Amino acid sequence: MTNPEADASVPASAFQATGEEDLLDALRQGDEATFVFLVTRYHAALVRLARTFVADQATAEEVVQETWLAVLNGIEKFEARSSLKTWIFRILMNRAKTRGVRDKRSAPFSSLDASLDQQDPAVDPDRFTSTEDGQWSGHWLYPPTDWDVTPEQVILSSETREIIERTIASLPPGQRQVITLRDLEGWSAAEVCNALGLSETNGRVLLHRARAKVRSALEQYFMSESTS
Repeated sequence: MTNPEADASVPASAFQATGEEDLLDALRQGDEATFVFLVTRYHAALVRLARTFVADQATAEEVVQETWLAVLNGIEKFEARSSLKTWIFRILMNRAKTRGVRDKRSAPFSSLDASLDQQDPAVDPDRFTSTEDGQWSGHWLYPPTDWDVTPEQVILSSETREIIERTIASLPPGQRQVITLRDLEGWSAAEVCNALGLSETNGRVLLHRARAKVRSALEQYFMSESTS
């Protein structure tokens, strides 16, 4: 299957005001331009999410191609119990999960909540003073970085983006998937919990822990830059 993005002849802007029911009708009628619009809108996001389940970029691309084929083959049976976007991403996650488990990269969905039991601290304990330090016990050794005074060019640098990507890639599966959908793809908390089968509380905890680890990695980088 070739990438339909390369065959687009109708600008995506032509579909922006189209309702989901109209999109579904067009897809069921085999309208190629509508399918190209969906691929243009979601393909890159699907690849990023697939990458959180599987071992490499090539496998992620392969899983996404399989997902688009499944969308085409299954659109007639889609009952619209969820949004079209959620349905597409669920197909992706089911296929990526199966592939990831087979390749020993990913944990099953049922283990996402289990990661909540790992009681890993949101902030490294080494950031605080020892319990033997009297009245200063538990205080910050050094305060969190003030992002308001961090130079914009540092925040937007390619090195910063690489640190964020590397840190997210190293997160446990549940945290990795939640932060990818929430912060990279801009999904709402409800959409993420619905797609991943998480409770609101568990989704919030996973996101908090993921963000804390990314922030910690960035703070270490900013501190090293300021002292170099």
